[in-house]
Amino acid sequence: MAHRGSNLTSENISCSICLDLLKDPVTTSCGHSYCLDCIKGHWDAEDGKRIYSCPQCRKTFTPRPVLEKNILLAELVEELKKTGLEAAAADHCYAGPEDVACDMCTGRKRKAGKSCLVCLISYCENHLQPHYDLAPLKKHQLVEPSKHLEENICRHHDKLMEIFCRTDQQLICYLCSVDEHKGHDTVSAAAERKQKQKKLEESRLNIHQRIQDREKDVKLLQQELEALIVSADKTVEHSEEMFTQMICLIQKRSSEVKQQIRSQQEAEVSRVQELEEKLQQEISDLKRKDAELKQLSDTSDHSQFLHNYPSVSALSESTHSSSISIRPRRHFEDVRAAVEELRDVLQDVLRDTWTNISLAITDVDVLLSEPMTRAEFLKHSREITLDPNTAHRRLLLSDGNRKVTSVYQPQSYPDHPDRFIYCRQVLSKESLTGRCYWEVEWRGEVVFVAVSYKNISRTGGRCESLFGSIDKSWSLHCDTNSSVFRYNDTKTPVSYPQSSRIGVYLDHRAGVLSFYRVSETMTLLHRVQTSFTQPLHVGVGLYGSGSTLEFIKPE
Repeated sequence: MAHRGSNLTSENISCSICLDLLKDPVTTSCGHSYCLDCIKGHWDAEDGKRIYSCPQCRKTFTPRPVLEKNILLAELVEELKKTGLEAAAADHCYAGPEDVACDMCTGRKRKAGKSCLVCLISYCENHLQPHYDLAPLKKHQLVEPSKHLEENICRHHDKLMEIFCRTDQQLICYLCSVDEHKGHDTVSAAAERKQKQKKLEESRLNIHQRIQDREKDVKLLQQELEALIVSADKTVEHSEEMFTQMICLIQKRSSEVKQQIRSQQEAEVSRVQELEEKLQQEISDLKRKDAELKQLSDTSDHSQFLHNYPSVSALSESTHSSSISIRPRRHFEDVRAAVEELRDVLQDVLRDTWTNISLAITDVDVLLSEPMTRAEFLKHSREITLDPNTAHRRLLLSDGNRKVTSVYQPQSYPDHPDRFIYCRQVLSKESLTGRCYWEVEWRGEVVFVAVSYKNISRTGGRCESLFGSIDKSWSLHCDTNSSVFRYNDTKTPVSYPQSSRIGVYLDHRAGVLSFYRVSETMTLLHRVQTSFTQPLHVGVGLYGSGSTLEFIKPE
């Protein structure tokens, strides 16, 4: 055991978490060893993630491993404590390559305990004693051991630099203060240190506060990740259950269709077979009658022929028509067509709903940060089309319902309960949730760029249906001279650099609605932080004949 321990050092059997000798050492399956309490504490912090990792190689384990004490390592640690560390303690007082050596020692030099800024010499504890005992030396300034004492000496005058020149922001000696730095703002190095120390403490307090804030953020992120994992697991489970129910329903309908087809097949086969049997029987009877008539016809005796003719020649009435009418052979083709129609309907429904499901999945995020550049905004761009059933009759839609123009002549739109009656407004077909971005180009007198709940009044006057007049819509009102944001009839002036293109960013879940001036850069015009309770629709209002607004396709 002694021989084995002779090659050990405290570094190669230390815990990488606490950096101390292993206590109750345990070893993971990846081969790294830790103190039992250290690795338990590390994995306790990862309990929320349900994935446990090795602090050194980052290998992950699921579930949490059960750890057993490493008896061999425990014995080696005890041996090192008795041998290696004792030898290291004997060498501890001597200077190594990285240590400051005592300038007074001869032979093997000891570690310096202090450096003297007056003597410009570093002393070990033995040679430092006179500085504690002798009155003249007690006045010397002792500092932590330093290898750079010469940096405290003025290169020009070979004097100790004890003065700080605030004008030139540098340390100087006494002779410098009366020579080249004469008339400068100078203080003692200790006074400057005191002032800067105060600022340093303020910086440290600021750093500590930021650390606390970041730790809170980390804790919040950990809680959010745990909630995300739980929510994802529940959603996967729920989705599988829903899809299973849909599959079961389709399978049930398939089974019912199959059963009805087989039942109808059986009924029709039975009816056809019954008719076929009757026809076969009639054919047999007719053949037998034909044989009797032939026999009578072949009789040479006239008397016998005439005697038997009345009973043989009489034919029984047929129970069936002379021919069977067969429908065109399209057996169950209508059923196939109906099933194919159902398939097409389901494909359309799945395609449309899958788009919504996919958008809802990709919209899930933990960090609700708002985009900064136009390229980042365009990642969330949505194609917007206007709903003709909502358009006021003095609004003309064109270009695939992506452009709207205010006109004098009323349009011949049919009556519809969703149509705006008094306000020249129109809503989009698309309902918006998640994160969306769109851009509009406008010209004319007055334009409203808005979002609104679908249940906004269509027949009320300006106080009930005008975008921004009630708490169901948010609107940016733009004209050639100014811009105003309106919500619930509260008006907020907007500092508006003139621009014909406006970008709108919506983060429905975060309750963020932002309007931007789009040019070479994105300039924020107004930002709303609220809580949306329903899906939103894009709204447009136009006043003044000839005013136009068009939704721009992202480039």
